[in-house]
Amino acid sequence: MQSDFVIRAVEEAVKTHGKPEIMNSDQGSQFTSKAYIECIKSKETIRISMNGKGRARDNARIERFFRNYKWERLYPEAPETVTELKRMTKNYMKHYNWNRPHQSLEYATPSSIYYSQNNVQGKVV
Repeated sequence: MQSDFVIRAVEEAVKTHGKPEIMNSDQGSQFTSKAYIECIKSKETIRISMNGKGRARDNARIERFFRNYKWERLYPEAPETVTELKRMTKNYMKHYNWNRPHQSLEYATPSSIYYSQNNVQGKVV
């Protein structure tokens, strides 16, 4: 993966969703490149957090998400176009957060836990 792809993704995410407090990444070359670090630093209020080499626990949740995504959607549906892939991914993320019970959450959904803890009305975007 090239750093320019990651930088474009960061720019698009910040434009769409606003600046996060912390940008966490692993130590892949695209995240340690001068261009990527300058991109994050140019956002001023974003702090860079880079996982230590070999710390598998840091990525456990996202690794589990992608494992589930691949086995539950990507492989069975095998999208043929970028448009199909984007639609499928967006639908899966809604399903994963709003409808899919999680064993680690005592079979609740992430959205039900999040919104009950934050006393916020959940809205599907």
